[in-house]
Amino acid sequence: MIDYLTAGESHGPQLTAIITGIPAGLTIDPDKINAALAERQVGYGRGLRQQIEHDTVQIESGVRHGKTLGSPITLVVQNRDHANWGTVMDPFGKAGREDAKRALTDPRPGHADLVGGMKYGQSDLRNILERSSARETAIRVAVGNVCEQLLAALDIRLCGFVRQLGPAKSSVQEPLNVKKLTKGIQNDVRCFDPAMVDKAHAAIDEAKKKGDTLGGIIRVVANGVPAGLGSHTEWNTKLDGQVAGAVMGVNAVKGVSFGIGFDVASVPGSQVMDEITWDDGDGFSRSSDHLGGFEGGMTNGMPIVVNAAVKPIPTLTRPLETVNILNHKEAKASRERSDTSAVVPASLVIENVVAITLARAITDTFDSNNLIRLQNQLADYRQELRGY
Repeated sequence: MIDYLTAGESHGPQLTAIITGIPAGLTIDPDKINAALAERQVGYGRGLRQQIEHDTVQIESGVRHGKTLGSPITLVVQNRDHANWGTVMDPFGKAGREDAKRALTDPRPGHADLVGGMKYGQSDLRNILERSSARETAIRVAVGNVCEQLLAALDIRLCGFVRQLGPAKSSVQEPLNVKKLTKGIQNDVRCFDPAMVDKAHAAIDEAKKKGDTLGGIIRVVANGVPAGLGSHTEWNTKLDGQVAGAVMGVNAVKGVSFGIGFDVASVPGSQVMDEITWDDGDGFSRSSDHLGGFEGGMTNGMPIVVNAAVKPIPTLTRPLETVNILNHKEAKASRERSDTSAVVPASLVIENVVAITLARAITDTFDSNNLIRLQNQLADYRQELRGY
């Protein structure tokens, strides 16, 4: 089964991930990983740090001659901004003037600063923000892209996009076809509705003038996922719960839903449940996808539809009121270099954590030591489902 661990601080020398459980024999294209990393750094509303970092991946283990070995894969993304922080972030250096200058004692409301400092007993909240920073999502995108390459080899594809950015909302019903979605979101807001682009630009520009930030709503669609992943038998085997947990683990996500989301609470069951259909060639299907591809904690063969609500970034250029942790006096929250909105890159990050979770479910269900064996088993399983 696929698992991974990441390490590294926002201004440390590098971000590192170790992935286990990727089948042997998968061809890895580092250019695709680098393209995903580059895509994470663009989007309207991004800040100055993206002009410093030019993220590329180094694959240090688990791949030989372009193919996975079945052993742990080590990925590294260097932090170019570390050159400006070498003394401050030195693991064994002595604290000096620069440390005092860059110490953080005025916690930002809505950030991990204060509660992290309380939990870990820190007098400099930089010891919290360096790891809680969304910079860590760069390495998760690299991990996720490896999993997306595995899923593509199994005819499973995903697309994450923006449905709302601040007050700007999509006014169209986006298709649940990943190919159509991918072609339709080729803009700097990653939204399918062309009419939303200018509205999103205006909303971000207005927020920037006010020293404010904006959140939004993201949707991820996955095609080709077979029915039966996950299980109804125990609470922790329900795959929709695992997906929701993974998405909630992305910085700033405050809500997760599937299909038509929280609208299930306000409409009758006849408009929520997806009626079952039969086709002699394809077997069972549904006439709609209101439940987002899940029933009873298991995939039902329909497109997976995951929605995520992302809060605005806590770092504001017009800081909010806070209290200094050393003297307990009123203060203005600390300012770190930040974005006006990170909703656009978050759509890619969330796409990737969904990919990791689906790849984990696949490798947990089938023999995944070898890619060809996994492909054959999955093909046989799909044929079995069509004949049920």
